[in-house]
Amino acid sequence: MNAARDLVAVLADPAQAAAFDDPRWTGMLCAAVAERLAGTLAERLAGVAVPDTVAAWRDNAAVQAAQERRSALWEAEMARRALAPLGVPVVLLKGTAYVAGGLAAGRGRSIGDLDILVPRAKLDAVEAALLAAGWEWVKPDPYDDAYYRQWMHELPPLIHASRDRMIDVHHTILPPTARPTPDADLLIADSVPLPDGLRMLCADDRIVHAAAHLLADGDMAGGLRNLWDIHCLIGEAGTDKLAARAARHGLGPAVARAGRLAHALYGTDVPVTWRRLTVADRLFRRRMLAVDGWGRDVRRGTRFAFYVRSHWLRMPPLMLARHLWVKWRRGKQ
Repeated sequence: MNAARDLVAVLADPAQAAAFDDPRWTGMLCAAVAERLAGTLAERLAGVAVPDTVAAWRDNAAVQAAQERRSALWEAEMARRALAPLGVPVVLLKGTAYVAGGLAAGRGRSIGDLDILVPRAKLDAVEAALLAAGWEWVKPDPYDDAYYRQWMHELPPLIHASRDRMIDVHHTILPPTARPTPDADLLIADSVPLPDGLRMLCADDRIVHAAAHLLADGDMAGGLRNLWDIHCLIGEAGTDKLAARAARHGLGPAVARAGRLAHALYGTDVPVTWRRLTVADRLFRRRMLAVDGWGRDVRRGTRFAFYVRSHWLRMPPLMLARHLWVKWRRGKQ
C-alpha cells in the first residue's frame, strides 16, 4: 500500500514529495482522488516544486475544491433562508462547517452533502420547511423511511429538486441504537455562532463528532480524509479539555483512538498516553490504508470485516438480523 502511505506522508510533510519519481506521483495522486483528498493534497502542495504534469493536476484539483466550497456555502445559505422563519438553531456539521468557520480542516476539503444538526423536538417543522422550499425525499421506500425515522440519528436524506444537492438533517450524531449516547442538547447548547446566523459545534465537540463519525458510525470509508480532519482540528484546538468533553458524550475511547491514529499517520500532537498504537489500532490503520496505486479498494477481507462492524455498532443482534434479511430479500426481488 505504498501509494496510500505516500499520500499520508506528503500530507504530513509536503517536502517528502521531492524524492518521488513518476510512478510514485501517479500512485499517490490516484490514491488522493480515491480518498477524496485531491483538493487537500493540492492545498498542501501549493508552493512546492513539482513536475509540470503534477502542477497541472494540482491546479485543477484546487479549482474543483474551490467550486465545491462555493456550492457548499451556497447550499448552507439556502437552508438558512428556508429555516430562518422557524427560529431554531441550525448547526453546520463536517466539511461545510469547516469552510464556513475558516478552519484549517476546510482548506481544499472535498464536500458532498450538507449536514446540519437541529433539535429533535423541531424535526417536524424543519422537515416541512425544507419540503416547502424545494427539497424532496431520496428514499421514498416505506421501509427505508420508517427505518430512518425510528432508528437513525437523522431524517431520511433529502435532495433539492433544482440544485441536485443533498441535505442530511441530524438530531444527534450517532444512531440511538449505538452504544455511546452523545448529549445532543449539549452539542447544540454549546455550539458557536457563525457570521451568517448559522452555527457550528464548539471546538472540542467538532473533534468528538469527527471521531464518532470515523470510528463509531460507519465502515471507515473515507478514513484518511476524516482522520486528516481530526489532525487539523486538534492542531487548532489542542487537547487540554478534549478527554473530559469526549467522556461527557460517552466517546472517550473513540476520541483517544482517533488521536492515536492521527499521531501515527500524520504526526498529530496528542497527549503521550495517546501515542502508542494497540493491536486493534493497527487493524484500523490497515483498513484506512487499503487503497492501491490505481485508487482501487484492496484488502477485501478487512473492508468486509469493518462493514460488518459498522452494522454491529448501529444495531442490536436481533434488529441487525432482521434488517439484513429485509435488505437481502428486497435485493433478490
